[in-house]
Amino acid sequence: MNILEDLESRGLIHQTTDREGLEKHLEENQVTLYVGFDPTADSLHIGHLLPVTMLKRFQKAGHKPIALVGGGTGMIGDPSGRSTERSLNEGEVVKQYSEKIKQQIDRLLDFGRGENPVVARNNHDWLGSMTVIDFLRDAGKHFGINYMLAKESVSARIEQGITFTEFSYMILQSLDYLRLYEEENCTLQIGGSDQWGNITAGMELIRRSREDEEQEVKVFGLTVPLITKADGTKFGKTAGGAIWLDPEKTSPYEFYQFWINTDDRDVIKFLRYFTFLSDDEIDALEEEVNKRPEERAAQKRLAEEMTRDVHSEEALQQAQKISASLFSGDLKQLSVSDIKQGFKDVPTYQTAKEEIGLIDLLVESSISSSKRQAREDIKNGAIYINGERVQDLQYVLTEDDRIEGQFTIIRRGKKKYTLIRYE
Repeated sequence: MNILEDLESRGLIHQTTDREGLEKHLEENQVTLYVGFDPTADSLHIGHLLPVTMLKRFQKAGHKPIALVGGGTGMIGDPSGRSTERSLNEGEVVKQYSEKIKQQIDRLLDFGRGENPVVARNNHDWLGSMTVIDFLRDAGKHFGINYMLAKESVSARIEQGITFTEFSYMILQSLDYLRLYEEENCTLQIGGSDQWGNITAGMELIRRSREDEEQEVKVFGLTVPLITKADGTKFGKTAGGAIWLDPEKTSPYEFYQFWINTDDRDVIKFLRYFTFLSDDEIDALEEEVNKRPEERAAQKRLAEEMTRDVHSEEALQQAQKISASLFSGDLKQLSVSDIKQGFKDVPTYQTAKEEIGLIDLLVESSISSSKRQAREDIKNGAIYINGERVQDLQYVLTEDDRIEGQFTIIRRGKKKYTLIRYE
């Protein structure tokens, strides 16, 4: 199975500009290809994992990937797939975002290592020094207004309104393809399905700028599908916001939990999209989903693969440890680091008291609404300290109840946690 057949079997090809020509091109050449990442935030999110994985797949197939950070285009903002214009960030902010994203992609792809290493480029290197006259003479002359208006990214915004700044984005991305074609012999651009118009515009710019040459220009475009979820919600979004690749923004435990909670209807599709598991192994996991969905074997494998790849084996083991402790209720096994991840979003009460009666603590921390309610909760067996049920009305919390001297975890009922932090 060649690279395109593998991608098709996984459902990863939405559009190609010349399917047969691209297949032949890939079979006969070590192809240089690129994917662009605009720095619209200080971290990538899981929506970026599909293009990152595409670079990995082509690298494994022996081709030469380029990860292009859009330090220049990020100053403008891509109108593709948007109903309103992006807020423009200051140059220094975009520069900082670009560096952080480059570091993230490096961790995911290992720049400069291996036989056909992934190369990092930043389009600010050529767009940042381009003059308006150069832009209009060297690029603008190759783009007809009617041609640009027909592109989905532009036509979808005509009624709502689109500025000249966003209207010009297509030309800037086209210049990226031209520059990488000239300097790196890059002949394939990959992007999301919303990038089709920008990709084909780049191919057109390369052809028009080479009209005087006798040799046929061979460049190609390929898009991956828009990721949709079976329940209709947006992929990569939760009630708490986006799922980021930066562990400071989304902890490895939260990241792991996102994949564990994948719908049965989506999990096999995501295994094909994001992992490098064989067809046989994915088919076996699909059978598990159909026969024993309650065991969530496919979700666990997906969460393992993704957490290990994006973070590390150590981060995966920590996420599994936190999950197992919360499931079993054996919270004393958790470290402070584990608690900060696993209880990041639970209510926290801070106290400076060396010792405090359990009833007083329940009321002061709003776990129970009154002392009467606190007594009932304790007597009814609803209160747990670090996973252990406490039914002693005279119980006093001391240093022995603190995990590493910093935290005590109080649970009321099955799921209501409160974190006690000591000053």
